[in-house]
Amino acid sequence: MTAEAKRARFPYGLTLAALLALALLCGLGVWQVQRMQWKNGLIDQAEAAAGLPPAPIASVMALDDPAFRKVAIDCPGLATAPYVELQTIHDGEPGVRLISACRPAGFPTAFLIDRGFVAETISARPPVAASTASFPVVAEVRETPPPGPMALPVDKGRFFARDMAGMAEALGVADPDPNTLFALTSSNPEWQALQPSAPPAAFSNNHLGYALTWFGLALALVGFYIVLLRRKLTS
Repeated sequence: MTAEAKRARFPYGLTLAALLALALLCGLGVWQVQRMQWKNGLIDQAEAAAGLPPAPIASVMALDDPAFRKVAIDCPGLATAPYVELQTIHDGEPGVRLISACRPAGFPTAFLIDRGFVAETISARPPVAASTASFPVVAEVRETPPPGPMALPVDKGRFFARDMAGMAEALGVADPDPNTLFALTSSNPEWQALQPSAPPAAFSNNHLGYALTWFGLALALVGFYIVLLRRKLTS
C-alpha cells in the first residue's frame, strides 16, 4: 500500500474522538488526585484540631472553623436535663444517644449536646428535673449536616437521624448553634451505662482508587485505539 493510500485510510475521526476521550479520562484522574490531596489536608487539619487541649467555648466558637476542637463549657443542670433519643450503632452495638440542650451562662447561643451512648439492652435513663446548678463538661465541636432524604421520621420521640431542627424544637431550643457538642466527660458519672464519646471523623477518602480507575481506563483506551488503528491500516 502506498503512503498516499495509507494517509487516505487513516482514521482521522476515530483518532480525534480517541484523543478527546483520552484527555477527558486523564483530566478526571488528575482531578481525583487533587481531591485526594485536599481530603488528606482536611484529615490532617481535623487530627491537629482534635489533639489540642480544651479551650473556653467563646474562644473556640470565634474561630473560622471550630470543628473537632475541644471546648470547656458549663452546661447548667445538664445532669438532669431533658433529652431526646437518637437511634444509632456504637462499636457494632445498637442503642441510642441522649441529646440535651446546653445554655452556657454568658454565651448568646444555645447548643445541642450529645451526652453519650446508651446500649439498647439498658432500659434505665438518667433522671429529669429542673436545675440551674453549674455543670462543667469537656466536649468536642462537630459540624452537623442535615438529615438525608431517606431518613426515617421520628417515632414516639425517638429520632433516627440527627435532625437539629426537630431535636431543638422537641427540647424547646430556639435557633441553636448549627454545630453539635459531643460530651467527652460524663454528665452522669455515677451511671456507667452512659458512654460519652465523639464519633470517628467521617472522612471518606477513596479518591486514589477513583484516580487509578480513570487512568486505567485511559490506558485501556490507548491500547484499544492502537489495535483498531493497526487493523484499519493493514486491512
